[in-house]
Amino acid sequence: MTKSEANLHGVFAASLTPMDESLNVDDDAFATHCRRLLLDAGCHSLAIFGTTGEANSLSEKEKVSALESLVEKGIPAEKLLAGTGACSVTETVRLTRAAIEAGTAGVLVLPPFYYKDVSDEGIFRYFSEAVERVADERMKLYLYHFPQMTGGVGFEIPLIERLIEAYPDTIVGMKDSEGNWARIEEICQTFPGFETFAGTERFLLDTLEAGGVGCISATTNLTSRLAREVYELHKDGEKDEARASQKHLTELRNTMEGFPAIPALKATMRHLTKEESWRNIRPPLVEMDEARTKKLLESLPEGELL
Repeated sequence: MTKSEANLHGVFAASLTPMDESLNVDDDAFATHCRRLLLDAGCHSLAIFGTTGEANSLSEKEKVSALESLVEKGIPAEKLLAGTGACSVTETVRLTRAAIEAGTAGVLVLPPFYYKDVSDEGIFRYFSEAVERVADERMKLYLYHFPQMTGGVGFEIPLIERLIEAYPDTIVGMKDSEGNWARIEEICQTFPGFETFAGTERFLLDTLEAGGVGCISATTNLTSRLAREVYELHKDGEKDEARASQKHLTELRNTMEGFPAIPALKATMRHLTKEESWRNIRPPLVEMDEARTKKLLESLPEGELL
């Protein structure tokens, strides 16, 4: 596969999941948010049911229902990358099948993360089981590397190589959220054509220049217009302008990183949209207190977000 044949590319928001007062997925608000990101805020596509979407606080049934609702409400399935990773390979298979049947562009799959110190052989067998059980040529699987959230369980370079060699038409890319630029650069250089996304817009331009395809980020729920500007400037060969825009984008990302990600994003979304569903968050996460929310909002630029 060459880069020109990439299935997915560009600026993705790792979408938040709005919830109602009973802490159920608010389907109408979810569709509104996705529509806003795709049509108004510059996202090429969206990653749903990832870390930012509180995926591991949602049941399998809830995720399937919410996905079906998004499609029914007019969100293009081909613009969605659905998180389907679970510790149980059977659950991953069921969620992946549901995503394929809904028409999503691909699935984003965490490694099985409960047991620690597992071997590369064990992780390989897990993904082999998933691919073989789904047994669908439409399946496009993106590895999700986030060892800070998975207790160190992740994808080392030799394992990535083995998975690509075993399933070259199925395992086509990854989101790397470790935050280690040297690692992302190595993946881009070692596996040309493999669709590598940085897990932060801080590395968007660097990733594109190294041969990667974009970023999938929590904070692009707010910064996607600016991230899209960086992407387009790079695409047009405007190197100095792209670097200047990237510097500003990085500064905004750094500001957000001083606060707990999901509570901070939901608090900011509520402030910007006045939509009350953003007040709600599932335990064990809790909303930010008023003092920290005020500090966050005061630190963000007016008129540049969302």
